[in-house]
Amino acid sequence: MKTLHKTLALVALAASSAAFAADFDTLDVNGDGAISKSEASVSETLMSQFKELDTDGNGELSKQEYSKA
Repeated sequence: MKTLHKTLALVALAASSAAFAADFDTLDVNGDGAISKSEASVSETLMSQFKELDTDGNGELSKQEYSKA
């Protein structure tokens, strides 16, 4: 049972890390040059840092803002 819990924890970590590690162009689904909150919602990690990364407060992440993630 402990092995199952460790495996599930590793899978969850890998999945969240993979989504966060996605490049800017992959996350910018509509190709408008910014990552909206909706587009960022695929990653809990990115969403938890969104407000901090959105330094100009426009509700989107530019390529420059995202690069600081």
